Amino acid sequence: MTAAEKTEAAARTGDGRKRTVDLLARAERQELLAAWDALAEKPVAQPVRGPETGLVMVRGRIGGGGAPFNLGEVTVTRATVRLASGSVGHAHALGTDREKARLSAIFDALWQEEATRGFVEQTLLSPIANRIAGDAGRKAGETAATRVDFFTMVRGED
Repeated sequence: MTAAEKTEAAARTGDGRKRTVDLLARAERQELLAAWDALAEKPVAQPVRGPETGLVMVRGRIGGGGAPFNLGEVTVTRATVRLASGSVGHAHALGTDREKARLSAIFDALWQEEATRGFVEQTLLSPIANRIAGDAGRKAGETAATRVDFFTMVRGED
């Protein structure tokens, strides 16, 4: 299942918040800044936690189904904000970009409000989902171009 199909399935099953947080975590800083600039009224966001940077242990599995093992640590930045309306937004992002985490948390809180949900969906989340789907398609095409089909020839035994 591609990322775009997962996004559509999440929207159909009502798991929109998970989809929103997932897309915001994969957003680029420029996309967040462009959406922020497009906001007619900038919300006042009070920091509840962070943004703060730390390490998270990444686990893996051998062969996709074997016993889990600790692969290593990655840097993650998280933020939690409260808007003046009372909505609380959370965000996590790989790396150390604190502004990206703060903006993602603000847009998570805005998505939770009915008045601004459409704006966040149209201006930010849909373009991010399209970019991710395009990147996945391009990567699949590049991978398919390097595929080698092996075959064996059977010798006849006389």
